[in-house]
Amino acid sequence: MGTSIGTFLIGNRYVDDPIMVVFIVLLSAAILFIMAFFITNGFEKLAEANRMKTEFVGIVSHQLRAPLSNLKWSIELLMSGRLGKIEEKQKEYFQILEENSSRMHELISDLLVVSRMETTGFFSHKASFSLIKLVKETIKEFDIFTKSSNIKIDFDYPSKKIDTLADSPHIKLVVENLIDNAIRYAKKGGNIQIKAQARKDKIYLEIKDDGVGIPKNDQRYIFQKFFRAQNALKHQTQGSGLGLYIAKTMIEKSNGKIGFNSKENEGSTFWFTLPLAHKS
Repeated sequence: MGTSIGTFLIGNRYVDDPIMVVFIVLLSAAILFIMAFFITNGFEKLAEANRMKTEFVGIVSHQLRAPLSNLKWSIELLMSGRLGKIEEKQKEYFQILEENSSRMHELISDLLVVSRMETTGFFSHKASFSLIKLVKETIKEFDIFTKSSNIKIDFDYPSKKIDTLADSPHIKLVVENLIDNAIRYAKKGGNIQIKAQARKDKIYLEIKDDGVGIPKNDQRYIFQKFFRAQNALKHQTQGSGLGLYIAKTMIEKSNGKIGFNSKENEGSTFWFTLPLAHKS
């Protein structure tokens, strides 16, 4: 409408014939309508393709999960020796199979999470819970991993009760991803510092490591799907590149914010905030 009015005013000023002015206005309006139709149609096709992609990823990942689980159990049974003696060379190959099946299982699990995140209703189960308790439980679950890597985790948190309002399983996945990354990329014998604070109407959590850090040129891409920094690939080949994308999406859908500070070869600090359920 604005373009038609503008065209009419300009045409009326420079063209003497009123019929020609009307013709120019109608012609410009017709061109705009045709362009709008093709642009709208293109966006609709793009949205449909994106929906089909999400459904395809979800279906394929779900179908692959069961056979991979069966493969993992079969390998564990063979390695246990209950079906017969295992030679050292055979055990070596079984370990390779086990490691690769675990990597595939991790990738498929992440793809399933991403697929569910991109569907409606995924973030509909918010409730009040203790983030501090959740972090303590998660640290305990990583106990074997930290001991084998000779890494110490320190958790600094306030004594008063500070609950958050979010979906507990989803936030647990965020904390798991951030702690897992901190352990994987920390220096041997290093230290990971976790801090929780109440800040006005938000709860703030940060996880700091003294590991490989993130190169400055890679930092803008760090929350993108499947992205992994070049030095991370050299240091730790295993990983799907989806963990931080999942963490960012879940935190933002929970009305929180997430970010990081990092310097290559000195370490990284990842942090996020979530709304407080109530003030204590």
